[in-house]
Amino acid sequence: MKSLSRWLLKVLGWKLVGEQPSLDKYVLIFAPHTSNWDVILLLLVRWASGLKPNFIGKHTLFWPPLSWFLRSIGGEPVNRTKAKNVVDQIVDKFHNKNEFKFALSPEGTRSKKDHWKTGFYRVALKAQVPIQLVFLDTRTKETGFGPLLYPSGDIEKDFEWLRAFY
Repeated sequence: MKSLSRWLLKVLGWKLVGEQPSLDKYVLIFAPHTSNWDVILLLLVRWASGLKPNFIGKHTLFWPPLSWFLRSIGGEPVNRTKAKNVVDQIVDKFHNKNEFKFALSPEGTRSKKDHWKTGFYRVALKAQVPIQLVFLDTRTKETGFGPLLYPSGDIEKDFEWLRAFY
């Protein structure tokens, strides 16, 4: 799958850049996420790099046979209308597993937003893990791994740094 994914990225005109960290635990954010096609590109990045992240998705997406596929690539359903303390549930996974890479889009949606949700930051801070930046640059057709951010607890300062990168 690794070779096929690298080949597909190349055929589609995309270049995979950067290296994923050799850490067992981190929060992985990808941005921007403005289209369902981003998911296809991110799957190719996943397979081309050997990354095996976990993620949560709307429970309504987890119906057979789609649920089998989503679970096979690390997905777990969450009912966002009923779920309480989702941040704490994810932090518990970090504490209870030897290896856990949690991926999500900071926008929380595919729509263009002028701000990001803060759940990913709160998870990383509470779990005491870094945030790995992954990007999709449609202008240069580059995708891949950016730097790590170790949350300082000063969300304003850290988000300013994130905005500068993205």
